[in-house]
Amino acid sequence: MKELTIIEAGRQERHYWRELWRYRELFQVLAWRDLSVRYRQTAIGAIWALIRPFLTMVVFTVVFGHIAQLPSEGSAPYALMVFAGLLPWAFFAGGLAEASNSLVQNASLINKVYIPWLIVPTATVIVTLVDFLISFVILLALLLWYQFLPGWRLLLLPAFVILTFAISLGPALWLTSLNVRYRDFRYVIPFVIQLGLYVSPVGFSSAIVPADWRLLYSVNPMVGVIDGFRWCILGGQLYLPGLAMSLGVTLFFLWLGIRQFRRMEKSFADLI
Repeated sequence: MKELTIIEAGRQERHYWRELWRYRELFQVLAWRDLSVRYRQTAIGAIWALIRPFLTMVVFTVVFGHIAQLPSEGSAPYALMVFAGLLPWAFFAGGLAEASNSLVQNASLINKVYIPWLIVPTATVIVTLVDFLISFVILLALLLWYQFLPGWRLLLLPAFVILTFAISLGPALWLTSLNVRYRDFRYVIPFVIQLGLYVSPVGFSSAIVPADWRLLYSVNPMVGVIDGFRWCILGGQLYLPGLAMSLGVTLFFLWLGIRQFRRMEKSFADLI
């Protein structure tokens, strides 16, 4: 017997989070659809998820490691340090870019049926998690190539993956809701991501930042995440005040993103 859904005033607001659980299978359906569309009619398919971070690592290693001669993280090879920073950054940047346009790209769906629309950008971020797992293969290959064996800290890496997911989702929800009303944001987002790549410690170690400025530098939440990834993979010291700052900023943007998204959600069908 099919479940009967009753629509009454205020019901959706009270049971919104319960409905997210009821529609949980849609996460898988939408994520699989987006993943298949991304690599459809490409000659090498998912190998693009390997090529892009690898080439970026090569460029950053040459520019920052050989030309600028910046120091690496402890005794780790420079290429390994760069790739350990690229993994979370690519996860964040991909999730932010894709999720910010997810509702506009699903305009026909929004005008036809009702679901908790929070599912759509969240499923898009999950797709970038798949790309992250594919790119992780390169990291394993680099560890074998350089004969660099991680320690017990590697067991804590999933916690930083979850933190990266939260950092991607919070701003993505905020920008997604604004992008529905103001389409100018689709031009702003790529610029912000490109700028963030160079102000985040992807191609260099955050240890080169002067001690007096390092806590302020950690207002960028990706600083703490990248440092955490490198700590789990390469060892060394973890700057705990910076990690705490990054965690606080992440929680703030996650709250702000969900609040802004829920506030505008009722008008999505009219705006799109």
